[in-house]
Amino acid sequence: MKVSKFLPAILLACASFIGAGATAHAGILDDIVKRGELRVAVQTQGPPFSMVNKNGERTGSSVELAKLMAKEMGVKVVFLDLDWDGLLPALLSGKADLLAADMTPTLARGMKVAFTKPWIHVGTVVATKEGSKFNSTAACKADKAKIAVLFGSTGEKLAKTVFPKGEIKSYKGGGTLLLDAVKNGQADCLLNDSSAVAGQAAGYPKGTFKVMPDMLAKEPLAFATRYDSLDLLTWSNLFIDQTMLDGRMQSNLDYWVNSTKWKDEN
Repeated sequence: MKVSKFLPAILLACASFIGAGATAHAGILDDIVKRGELRVAVQTQGPPFSMVNKNGERTGSSVELAKLMAKEMGVKVVFLDLDWDGLLPALLSGKADLLAADMTPTLARGMKVAFTKPWIHVGTVVATKEGSKFNSTAACKADKAKIAVLFGSTGEKLAKTVFPKGEIKSYKGGGTLLLDAVKNGQADCLLNDSSAVAGQAAGYPKGTFKVMPDMLAKEPLAFATRYDSLDLLTWSNLFIDQTMLDGRMQSNLDYWVNSTKWKDEN
């Protein structure tokens, strides 16, 4: 086979083109390092995952993990405090690099954003005001019972199946709105993930709410980024693996999710 005398020049040109393309399409990690900050979308109020402590500082399980991610990257972290329905738009618009909240990676959401591997699994529970006639999950299935859920959450969809005769009331904002609705009589029962209910109920006087033992669904929680940020997604998965192996993830969950120590200290 005869080799063209122009082949070396063609190969060199191709190599130069590929190299230039790789430089021109640097990943989001390079952008984060150059600007010196990781921009993270978090919930305005969603203890124990995101909250403002008594010193006016943002903290919580997801927040502290995001701070640790930024530390490992060698950059500072900037939080965008948003209501639940503002999290995905902030990420998709490019205002945030990462979404760090107690979000379930559903197939529908996965059509828009790229989720990391789960860093925790939680269950969906029902809670009511202590002493009310709605003293069980079955009681909350009564005709026209008012069920409080978060707008845009997986609980909103699940409630329609679990409480087909109920009146589903969707609240826009943080999970404490659901507790307030039940406490003030605007709703009879609420549906939310177990860790959020336990964490948020800790901010009220003991005995205010009754949390049902029934686990209606078990769901993973994950962080998210955009599909054009696959280098950040890969790094985030490595971060989750590493912190699970070295115990830092478990320490975070033991403090924020598996106990109420944070309530007195924050």
